Amino acid sequence: MAANKKLLVLPGDGIGVEVMGEVERLLGWFDKKRALRFDVESAHVGGAAIDAEGKPVSDATVKKAAAADAVLFGAVGGPKWDNLPFDMKPERGLLRLRKDLGLFANLRPATCFEALADASTLKREYVAGLDIMILRELTGGVYFGEPRGVETLKDGTKRAVDTQVYTTPEIERIARVGFELAKKRNNKVHSVEKANVMHTGVLWRETVTRLHAKEFPEVELQHMYADNCAMQLVRNPKQFDVIVTDNLFGDLLSDCAAMLTGSLGMLPSASLGAVDPKTGKRNALYEPVHGSAPDIAGKGVANPIACIMSFAMALRYSFDLPDEAAVVEKAVTRVLGQGLRTGDIMQAGKTKVGTREMGEAVLKALEQG
Repeated sequence: MAANKKLLVLPGDGIGVEVMGEVERLLGWFDKKRALRFDVESAHVGGAAIDAEGKPVSDATVKKAAAADAVLFGAVGGPKWDNLPFDMKPERGLLRLRKDLGLFANLRPATCFEALADASTLKREYVAGLDIMILRELTGGVYFGEPRGVETLKDGTKRAVDTQVYTTPEIERIARVGFELAKKRNNKVHSVEKANVMHTGVLWRETVTRLHAKEFPEVELQHMYADNCAMQLVRNPKQFDVIVTDNLFGDLLSDCAAMLTGSLGMLPSASLGAVDPKTGKRNALYEPVHGSAPDIAGKGVANPIACIMSFAMALRYSFDLPDEAAVVEKAVTRVLGQGLRTGDIMQAGKTKVGTREMGEAVLKALEQG
């Protein structure tokens, strides 16, 4: 198969480098065993980009990301860069990529593998078989709204401002993705906001309700306040199928849902842009939900499964290779069933392995089909 699938790899900082290394081994396996070749290019982002290029992400890297069919992202940040000015922090590189590439739809699945049902802090009966998709709006809201900043007042105290802003088109496009996802799953959407205390929440609820009635009446729609959603995720998580919410609430709720499955180290994500009507291409970035974990970076103990599963999402959503994606997911399921565990998901009676060993086990499982 021709190497016409452009893939930009951005390992970033901390354990991002280590877990991405295991994905690169998977790329080699597909090339050798399945004749599935990717045109792979690597670049810096985050702290690594600051050190090498003087900014969290360079213009050249953003250009490469826009030209790629998909971007595989590791993680950014670490104590080395904590004291930099706000606009120079490693995380600004990721935010710029999201904004410049128009990656407005963040898909964060929370799936509990059967072998890990006992690793959750919740009882098995609440999480076994859990399969939730949290859809987070990614380029609007309080993380990008203006005005923003910190000012010194006349009395010497300071005042900080962040602005929550949403428009009807921004809400419509993320809600539309949510309804379309639900139609391929269990046909249920929970739209989550704070319409009881926030004007943006009122607009969100009105817009989602109108879109539902006009285009997706066959999909079940329920509205829920964000604080109640957080409680319900712990109380009865299986009531959810697709949760559609804004940037801030999506950030919080997706991490809450992640821990239901046992570990942040287990969960992937996809950030998608709009489909170009002329080319059919959409910008896409895939990343594990976990961060750079500087406390364990360089020790070879990080869990690579979230990054591996992010690659599986890229196969499915960007390259239209669902069979290959399923092969990767099946391999991960098989390895967990064999009792192999990294430290973050370690259980009594299981075998503790490191990053490299877990990646090696997934490769062996791939050989079994």
